[in-house]
Amino acid sequence: MTIRLRVVCPDRPGIVAAVSGFLFRRGANIVHADQHSTQERFFLRLVATLDEDDSLDALRAAFEEVAQRFAMDWRLSVPDAQKPVALLVSRYDHCLLDLLWRFETGELEGRAALVVSNHRDLAGAAEGHGVPYHYVPVERERKDVAESEMLDVLAGAVELVVLARYMQILSPEFLERVGAPVLNIHHSFLPAFAGADPYQRALDRGVKIIGATAHYVTEELDGGPIVEQDVARVSHRDTVEDLHRIGRDIERVVLARAVKWHLEDRVLVDGPRTVVF
Repeated sequence: MTIRLRVVCPDRPGIVAAVSGFLFRRGANIVHADQHSTQERFFLRLVATLDEDDSLDALRAAFEEVAQRFAMDWRLSVPDAQKPVALLVSRYDHCLLDLLWRFETGELEGRAALVVSNHRDLAGAAEGHGVPYHYVPVERERKDVAESEMLDVLAGAVELVVLARYMQILSPEFLERVGAPVLNIHHSFLPAFAGADPYQRALDRGVKIIGATAHYVTEELDGGPIVEQDVARVSHRDTVEDLHRIGRDIERVVLARAVKWHLEDRVLVDGPRTVVF
C-alpha cells in the first residue's frame, strides 16, 4: 500500500524524527519526502509504502498520538484513480476540454465525475467524454435556488470542485455546504482590469505580460490561497485576439497544474498562503 502524509504544525525539534520513527515501527518505507520551515511553521509531505495487510484506518488511529503531541494539522491518504472531481463551466470551453482530456488519458489522478453548467452549450463536449452534464440555469434573483440544485448533485459526492471558467460568484453558504475544496482560474491582471473586457483594457494600457492565477475559492472574491500562476510576454504587435488566445493557453496549463497538485496531495494551505511540494 502506498500512503501520502501531509503535515502543517508549529515548528520545533523532533517532528521529522517522530514521523519517521512512527512509520519505521509500522514497517513502512519512505520513498519520497519534502519539508519546509518558516522557523515558526513546519510543512511536510511524504510518500511511503507499507504492507498491504495494514489498514488506512488503523494507521490514522495510531498516528493520532504523534499528531496531538506536535499540534499537527494533518492528512493521511492513498492515491485514488477514482477520486471524483466536479467541473463547473459556463460558455468558455478551453479549460473544460483540457481537463476532460487529461482525466481521460490518466494524466490527472481521479476522474471527471460530472460537469455542471449554467448554459447548455457544452453538453455535447462533456457527454462525448462520457461525463454526465447537469444544466442548472442561474437567474439573478434566484441564485439560491440554482445553488441548492447544484448542491443536490455535488455535496458529499465529489472530493474537488473545479471552476473551469464558471462565470458565477458562489455564495459563502454554497462554499460551506459543498463539502469539498473549490479551485478557480482567472487572468492575473486582478486587482487591475477587474470586470468586463480585461484584455482590451490591458491592451489599451500597453501591458507587457499577461498571465493566469489558480487559487482556492473563499468568501473573499478572488482572494483565496494561490496554488499556481504563470505569465507570457506580449508586445505592441499583439491584438486583443492574440491576448485572448495566449491567455486561454496559460489558463489551461495553470489550472491543470493546480488540479494535478491538489489531487496528488501536494498543496498545503496555511492561512492565506500555500506551500506546494
